[in-house]
Amino acid sequence: MIGILGGMGTQAGLDFCNKLAMINRGKIDQEYPLFILYNKSNIPGRPESISIHAKSSSDDLGKPKNIQKYNKVLKSLTDGCNSLKKSGCKFIVIPCNTAHYWYNDLRKKIKIPIINMPKEVFLHTKKTCRKNSKIGLLATEGTLKTGVYKKFFDKDFELVKPSNRIQLSSVNKSIQYVKMGKIKEAEKAIKPAINYLIKIKCTKIILGCTELPIAIFAFKSFKKIKASKIFLDPNLILAHVSMKKYINK
Repeated sequence: MIGILGGMGTQAGLDFCNKLAMINRGKIDQEYPLFILYNKSNIPGRPESISIHAKSSSDDLGKPKNIQKYNKVLKSLTDGCNSLKKSGCKFIVIPCNTAHYWYNDLRKKIKIPIINMPKEVFLHTKKTCRKNSKIGLLATEGTLKTGVYKKFFDKDFELVKPSNRIQLSSVNKSIQYVKMGKIKEAEKAIKPAINYLIKIKCTKIILGCTELPIAIFAFKSFKKIKASKIFLDPNLILAHVSMKKYINK
């Protein structure tokens, strides 16, 4: 059984479950995967609890400014994972990019596997892109500054992000709109950031916040998502990896 630790945010967790179901569509009910979604929406805010105030995004998983806040999030994540383990889950996925700042410490406390989403996006990119390709990253400021993607991509690719102005006016705003349930506004807000990364000739664009695929794909069919060759959707990649692991269990 797949354990899904969601609630960061809620729509992102539901988006992952939907993609897990959609990649299995056409099967009879009994052939769909068994999974449990723990929508643990009371996990403390991640951006406030990490090294978002680090000097630059090159600080590879820098030390948290406030260790008390960091540990509070870690405990909440650990409690959620342990609840899923007690429910009989064989492995866990966390459809939140920023939460992977806690991945190494979380793995030390949990006795079952946790799939690392940024790592799986990197492995997927290695299979589909030439080495040293320019890869765009759209994400929260916390994800950017803690380097949860950078640590995997730096040796093989040129990982680029929008300018600070576009980050604030486009990416941050789009993410916030999704959390507010304003999907049409989110779709409109993210367009300048996408256009910027396309203009500087990014081969692929990682939608490195699980709210962003909702903003981009909400009004398009699932077939259209798979046909959008420039985008790398971590939730969709994670769903495929989860199914492979589930089948092989």
